[in-house]
Amino acid sequence: MFSSKFSEDNGQPQNQVITMKDEAGRSLDCFVEQELDIDGVDYVLLLPVDHPIEIFAWEEDGEFSDAVFLEEEEIDVIFLDAQAVLAEQNLVLKRTAFTLSVAGELPPVDEETLLTIEVEDDEINLEPEEYQPLATFYHEEEEYGIYTPRDPLLLFARRNAQGMLELVPPEEVQTLQPFLEDMLFPDD
Repeated sequence: MFSSKFSEDNGQPQNQVITMKDEAGRSLDCFVEQELDIDGVDYVLLLPVDHPIEIFAWEEDGEFSDAVFLEEEEIDVIFLDAQAVLAEQNLVLKRTAFTLSVAGELPPVDEETLLTIEVEDDEINLEPEEYQPLATFYHEEEEYGIYTPRDPLLLFARRNAQGMLELVPPEEVQTLQPFLEDMLFPDD
């Protein structure tokens, strides 16, 4: 599902904003970065208006600590604590569709504190991701970290038969990747 509106600055239209919704009814406002036609199907490349975030727990494994992505149920338990610690930095944590997000001005990036995570997936070749730390907090004696990805979170959607936008599954994005690269990064 989506709705469309334009941002205005001094009466001049700016980027188109589309509101995506998930199955739970949560919404996420996104800028339309690019509209593409691939083999007669309309696709849209979207960038969230607010900053996406991840909350990690730290799992001790001998001498190393591993960052663990949290499940929905775990986020439910610690959400209010995360919201409070981000509010101290004038950031507003939102329970948005497809990702958690924060509104507000992020602190400057300190390259020395970046967290690099390598995600292994047998079906999709994934590059390591860098995350900027925003805050840490404890809940019931367990440490959590709140991070925002350094690379923008781009969502790829297509129009269905009813004209509504729906997210394209990651495996389908992989098959469309050569078309996307050709269209978005043409040879000069």
